[in-house]
Amino acid sequence: MRLLVVEDDPHLGATLARGLRERAYAVDLVSDGDDALHHAALHQYDAVVLDYMLPNRDGIAVARTLRARGLEIPILMLTARDAVVDRVTGLDAGADDYLVKPFAFDELLARLRALTRRAGVVLPTVLTLGHLTIDTRAQRVEKRGAHVPLTAKEYALLEFLVRRRGALVSRAEITAHVWDENHDPLSNTLEVYINRLRKKIDDADEPSYIQTRRGSGYMFDLPAPAIPDKRP
Repeated sequence: MRLLVVEDDPHLGATLARGLRERAYAVDLVSDGDDALHHAALHQYDAVVLDYMLPNRDGIAVARTLRARGLEIPILMLTARDAVVDRVTGLDAGADDYLVKPFAFDELLARLRALTRRAGVVLPTVLTLGHLTIDTRAQRVEKRGAHVPLTAKEYALLEFLVRRRGALVSRAEITAHVWDENHDPLSNTLEVYINRLRKKIDDADEPSYIQTRRGSGYMFDLPAPAIPDKRP
């Protein structure tokens, strides 16, 4: 999933971005409200982590502008203000949830999971697909009970495809949600990661979970069973 993190504290912003990337999120980090609105107009985000106090345009104004544009993207607002009136102001401006600083990073992750569950396809905590078992909370994948070591980006790509299981997703849609703004759309990075995933989750003598539709994109689904040869 791709997040827009809007935080003017350089240390906190860098810490949040690093921690979220380690948890398989693609993160674009900006430090003021004007940049936040610019990025939201250019890219597709699965959620926004938005600081209340920002230079140029504060988080309240950003949230109101995003809603006025018709964007329904989940917004988690961060602030040092813990008065009830401040929380009400943030929620009324369009925020979906509110987290008071200082906060535990695990709580931030839990609130993001809750927000994205409301906005998208809900996956069970543990999902079994053929010989694969995917623990979405632990971000752990097993193949016939054996752990499959995936990088954060490999896991992010797999979960994105699983969330859209049975649906054809374009190359552009995948890169828009799995990679950040530094990704080169003309590179073959996606194809490289698709091949890496196939080597790790597929059986060599069976069809792949990830089907390629040339010129259209990719589809994740259970491999079709092989048809036995009945010839004498």
